[in-house]
Amino acid sequence: MLLLLLGIIVLHVTVLVLLFVSTIVSQWLVNGEHTADLWQNCSTGTFFHCLASSSNELTQSVQAMMILSVIFSVL
Repeated sequence: MLLLLLGIIVLHVTVLVLLFVSTIVSQWLVNGEHTADLWQNCSTGTFFHCLASSSNELTQSVQAMMILSVIFSVL
């Protein structure tokens, strides 16, 4: 029983770490000179240019759910 409880705790801590990393990390998608993540889209050419990626409702709802999931998992 103690081994099962320890496994569940390790699983929850692992999921919490992965949640934080996936919310905070940049450059989810890298394609040559273009990088994209949950928060911004950047491109490098003659100069480095970044735009906010929250232009549509789907991205804004994903951002909100990621932030809420981090808050509720900490609580």
